[in-house]
Amino acid sequence: MPAVDRFSGPLAAAWPDVGPAMLERVLEPPERTLPVPPAQERAVWEEARLDPPTMTHLRARAVEDLGRPWPSLPARHYARYFRDGDRDTYEQLVFARQRRLSRAAVLAAATLEPDWLDEVVDGVVALCEQSSWCWPAHDDTHTRHHAVLPTVTDPVLDLGAGEVAAQLAWVDHLLGGPLDQHTPGLRTRVRHEVDRRVLTPFAERRDWHWLGLDGDVHNWSAWIHGNVLVAALRLLDDPPRRAAVVDLVIEGLDRYVASLPLDGAVDEGYGYWWQGACRAIEALDILAHASGGALDGVPDALRDTVAFPHRMHLGGDWYLNHADGMARPPGSQPWDALYRAARRVGDQDALAHAAAHRDHAAPVADEEQGLGRLLRALNHPEWIRVAPGAPPLTRDVWLPSVQVLLARPVRGSTAGLTLAIKGGHNGEHHNHNDVGGLVVALHGVPVLVDAGRPTYTAQTFGPDRYDIWTMQSTWHNVPEIRGTAQAVGHAYRARDVVAVIDPVSSQLSLDIAAAYPRADVRRWRRTARLERDSGRIVVTDAWELAPAAPVAPTRFHLLVAGDVRLGKGRAAITARHGAGRLTLTWQPASAPATATVRPLDDPMLAGVWGRTLTRLEIDLGAATATGAFVLTVEESSARDVSSGEVSDVQGR
Repeated sequence: MPAVDRFSGPLAAAWPDVGPAMLERVLEPPERTLPVPPAQERAVWEEARLDPPTMTHLRARAVEDLGRPWPSLPARHYARYFRDGDRDTYEQLVFARQRRLSRAAVLAAATLEPDWLDEVVDGVVALCEQSSWCWPAHDDTHTRHHAVLPTVTDPVLDLGAGEVAAQLAWVDHLLGGPLDQHTPGLRTRVRHEVDRRVLTPFAERRDWHWLGLDGDVHNWSAWIHGNVLVAALRLLDDPPRRAAVVDLVIEGLDRYVASLPLDGAVDEGYGYWWQGACRAIEALDILAHASGGALDGVPDALRDTVAFPHRMHLGGDWYLNHADGMARPPGSQPWDALYRAARRVGDQDALAHAAAHRDHAAPVADEEQGLGRLLRALNHPEWIRVAPGAPPLTRDVWLPSVQVLLARPVRGSTAGLTLAIKGGHNGEHHNHNDVGGLVVALHGVPVLVDAGRPTYTAQTFGPDRYDIWTMQSTWHNVPEIRGTAQAVGHAYRARDVVAVIDPVSSQLSLDIAAAYPRADVRRWRRTARLERDSGRIVVTDAWELAPAAPVAPTRFHLLVAGDVRLGKGRAAITARHGAGRLTLTWQPASAPATATVRPLDDPMLAGVWGRTLTRLEIDLGAATATGAFVLTVEESSARDVSSGEVSDVQGR
């Protein structure tokens, strides 16, 4: 293992004696390190004692699986990423394998029946015989070996490999004893494969980008380190080596935690909180258990980040999405992990937000989130029994590290309009060019929206990322200045950002001129304000431009989810999901508006927004050297919507 200077962050400060020698002393034996009872503890694992909706769901799906061939992984699907950019076809087959194994593992633990144990054995062997655990989009086989298929002698440790290693460790922990009797030798094979594909590469190849040694730390770091921790704790039987690997994991987690801002925000957005900050919290929870409490505690940044999910909540299943996040993410999040974290740090609002997602008629968890998370939820009695409640719906949220403001009229209610606006810069993780971007929700449902991202392909993280329309500022709620869109990079950012929050109103004011690659944009000050007395949202753009001739027109863009009718100086919007109606008015009223209806042929986008989104383009013409544009957003009645001279936008 190469010798390098140890990173010192919040964890090192909390545990000054941490290191291989200390870990070798305090770590529990492998069979006691994971916080879930093994299947031999029948008082826990008899099926009648487990959450009935969860077991009904898992059993129904697992019974369908029995007798069917396991999903195959044709080489052509792996190679497609390098040929035509398709990564999803292969990944979905891999996910299907892993979900089937998770279902079988729980049924085997609940029954110890030979058929379910055989199903587990088949799934484990299928993973062990898989050429690569790496997802093709992350494989460096092409750059290092000029290949489009996995190079089995040079395994890559990515998110996919970490997930498989941890899943096999959880299977080993849950069913090790029964599997030794049922299929001797299987656990030896598991240890061999996890070691050569994950644990050895982790310790010996220290150039993985997700380690963050260059200072760029993101969600991969917490996600992979957490999975390596589970694999090392359970599958490494040599105490000194186990301690050395866990020590490297702690250093990696420390680097991730140190990268989090003290306000708890995640620049990747709500959807990635679950795979970054949440993963780090879960890893530290496992570490506390594995060390018998010797390594316990939650650093301040992680304490505050427990609040991030409820702070981004718009209402129902809608969340404020930035970057590649989804405004309507899947409901199958590991809510018990958030509940456990909130309980640990004493955050009552986060606790209430998690509990609001506990439906006793639905599974307590499912296989979508991975076997470890499923097992932990099934063995969390308080979470299984917790009474559902109402989400906190904080009135005002201001996160200075990412320059995000979210404001609603009153705490605890989605009624009326909710405003969200962000500053930041265009070099964020999973970045979209959206400095100054707005989101407006009506009764918790987004109407002026951020589209999010389509299904991942090779283009998504390649040099042509910003050819994807959802990444471009022209499809966000920001202006296009003299025909110019925002540019990519840390330098393209908001300046002079000021948040003002009081009982009367909440507003964010910022200069977004520097987000545009034009020397003639001296100042473009955007102020977005929620007025609590009137319930309106008022957005004012005031600018100062240097003379330039000839110039393309300046346009104010708004991306709408809903049916649109246009009139002079106004637009009427009927929101989707029965949320109600909005009226937009603007000054100067003489600025003409047109609309572009965008069909959504990507299943991920269509699954959130339906068949179309509509972009309003309000034409400010050449834009004088100084000027202002004011947009007012108000909830309206059906009569308000039908009044005035309006015309329908076709193509909905």
